[in-house]
Amino acid sequence: MKYAALEKDAAARHLILLGGFHPTAEDNAPEGCQTLLMLGPDEPAFWPAFTASPEWQDGAPDPMDRWSTRVIGDWAKELGATALYPFGGAPFLPFYSWALRTGRIHASPVHLLVHDRAGLFVSFRGALALAAHVALPTPGPPPCQSCAEKPCTTACLSSALTPEGYDVPACRNFLRTAAGAINMAKGCAVRRACPVSGGSSRIDAQSAYHMKQFRGG
Repeated sequence: MKYAALEKDAAARHLILLGGFHPTAEDNAPEGCQTLLMLGPDEPAFWPAFTASPEWQDGAPDPMDRWSTRVIGDWAKELGATALYPFGGAPFLPFYSWALRTGRIHASPVHLLVHDRAGLFVSFRGALALAAHVALPTPGPPPCQSCAEKPCTTACLSSALTPEGYDVPACRNFLRTAAGAINMAKGCAVRRACPVSGGSSRIDAQSAYHMKQFRGG
């Protein structure tokens, strides 16, 4: 089983391999897992494919989680792997610490995760726990290491998200104001400020969907 082949298989499902690692006992991976691969949406192809899916079209709740369960679950069965998800209720799986273990995803100056390709727009649709030991590419340097200006630290329009912490209620309240409309339409200003995030090619409609889910009513 080759990483490059798995990358192609992921792309065929409108997903991207965000990185992987070989678990130890401390990682709380499923028993027998030799390689754990993190999966995210393959931008910009993901959104058109997702909105054409039966999960989106049927109008039932949680379409993206249901899409992920179907697509990643079916792929896991083909591989003889275990599908893992960052949703579904407590106890939640340690996706944050798993992400850091890949060496391609890091804690940014504002503590949100940042990926070497998706930037601060990194998100997880699931993971695959493989019984096979897959050779993994050597990660490059953390993207924040060479970012001199660190615009993420000053980009928040409401000052709710800074290196000092994240005031989630204040953020949600701001999104209900006229000043927050730009974030509702295009996504979090902090995430958009990351120089690497521009390479993710995320479609505004996808960001708007996530912002609506985050803000709530």
